[in-house]
Amino acid sequence: MRKLRILVLMHEDCVPPESLSGFTDKEIAAWKTEYDVLAGLEELGHEAIPLGVATELGAVRAALHEYRPHIVFNLLEEFHGLEIHVPHVLGYLELLRIPYTGCNPRALVLTHSKALTKKILRYHRIRVPDFAVFPRNRRARRPARLSFPLIVKSTTVHGSVGISQSSVVHDDEKLYERVSFIHDQLGTDAIAERYIHGRELYVGVLGNRRLQTFPVWEMLFRNVAEGAPRIATAKAKRDPTYQKRAGIITHAACDIPPETAARISRTCKRVYHVLEQSGYARMDLRLTPEGEVYLIEPNPNPELAYGEDFAESAETVGVSYVQLLHRIVNLGLRYQLHSG
Repeated sequence: MRKLRILVLMHEDCVPPESLSGFTDKEIAAWKTEYDVLAGLEELGHEAIPLGVATELGAVRAALHEYRPHIVFNLLEEFHGLEIHVPHVLGYLELLRIPYTGCNPRALVLTHSKALTKKILRYHRIRVPDFAVFPRNRRARRPARLSFPLIVKSTTVHGSVGISQSSVVHDDEKLYERVSFIHDQLGTDAIAERYIHGRELYVGVLGNRRLQTFPVWEMLFRNVAEGAPRIATAKAKRDPTYQKRAGIITHAACDIPPETAARISRTCKRVYHVLEQSGYARMDLRLTPEGEVYLIEPNPNPELAYGEDFAESAETVGVSYVQLLHRIVNLGLRYQLHSG
C-alpha cells in the first residue's frame, strides 16, 4: 500500500501521548486503542494524524481542509455525549466523499437500538432471545409470553454499561426494580431478554460484501459461584481486579464441534449482511448445552486495541495487528468506491 495521510478520528479525551512512559495501566486503558492504532498505522508507513473532537463538527471540517486525508480512521464512539450522533458525523464524511473505516452510518443506526436490531433479525428468522421493551414514563408490565429468568439492559447504551449480576432476574418484583434502575440511572428505555444459559461466545467479522469470520472466542468464568449468572458485566469487561478474583479470561473456544463452528460462522455472516454492516464487527452469541446458537448483540466497530479479543482472534489465523489495520483501511477505501 502506498503511503497515506490518515486522519484518526477520536474523542478529545482519548487523544494519546506520544509515549507510554510514565503512565499507569489504568491511565493507559483510557486511550490504549487510540495509541495502538496510531502506532500501527505509522508502522505501516502511513502519516497518522490524531483528531480529538467532542461537540464541534467544525473541527472535523477544518482538519479535512488542512490535511486533505486519503481516508479517516474512525475511532469515535460518541459525539455531543451520545452514541447515536456518530452516524451523523460519518454521514457528513459521506456527503464530502471522504472514505472512512469501519461501519457505515445506516448500519450504526440499525444496531443502536437493541430492540430494533432484534426485530429485524427475528423477521429474517435468525434466533434471538424472546424480549420485551419497557419504555420510560409508563407502567412496567411483563407480557405473559416472556418467561423467567430474564436479563435487563438499556435499549440503547452499549458496552455492558448498567449490566451487573443483579441484571438477571427471576421474578416480577426484581424485574420491575431493575427496569426502574435502567430508567433512573441511564435515562433510557429498558429491554428484558430471556436469559440464555450457555457459553458466552464472540466472533469477529471482517469485510464489506465478501466476509471473513475469525475463530470463535469464549469468555470463561472459572471462579464464579455456582449458580451465579455467567455474563459479560461491566466489571467482567473492564475491572482487572474483579477479573482476577472471578477467574475471567477470554481465549479461543475449545471443544466446539466443526459443524457447530461452521453454523456459528454462517449465522454471523448472515447477521452482518442483514444489518448491512461494513468494515468490521464482533458478534456476541450464546451456545446452549443443546447446541442452539442465539445471537445476543451485533457490535459494529468493536474494541480494536492490540491484545484485545478482536485482534487476538485475528492473530490466531495469521493476521497480525498491523495487517489487521491494513485490511481495515483497505476495506474503508473500497467501501466508499462501491457505495458511490
